[in-house]
Amino acid sequence: MKEKYPFLVERIQSILIDSVLIIACMIIFSDILSNFKNVPDWLRAVLLIALFMYEPIATTFGGTIGNNIKSIRIRKNSDETKSINILQAIIRYSFKLLLGWLSFISIFSSSKKRAIHDIISGTVVVKI
Repeated sequence: MKEKYPFLVERIQSILIDSVLIIACMIIFSDILSNFKNVPDWLRAVLLIALFMYEPIATTFGGTIGNNIKSIRIRKNSDETKSINILQAIIRYSFKLLLGWLSFISIFSSSKKRAIHDIISGTVVVKI
């Protein structure tokens, strides 16, 4: 029988892939911006917001690169066939950042392997 919900290690691998991607983008953006004399602060802010919004936007419209590589998706807990909306994605990501690794403690006691940030945002992570 195929497991419907990913194990913690699969979720961590997905997070690691996305983290490496974000760090690489930070380095690339920094390198590009260092070639210019007077870079406006608003441009730096836009790039920072874009990096922060990567996960919420990507999970709303399919999945992050890490999710796609690990074949997992974020869905509504009430209907696992439906994608989450942008508000749920932002709430989920905010609590994920706020709680860090502590958020994953609840995975071991949840039948759907939901982390605290999943419970708060009404989401569940499923294998595809």
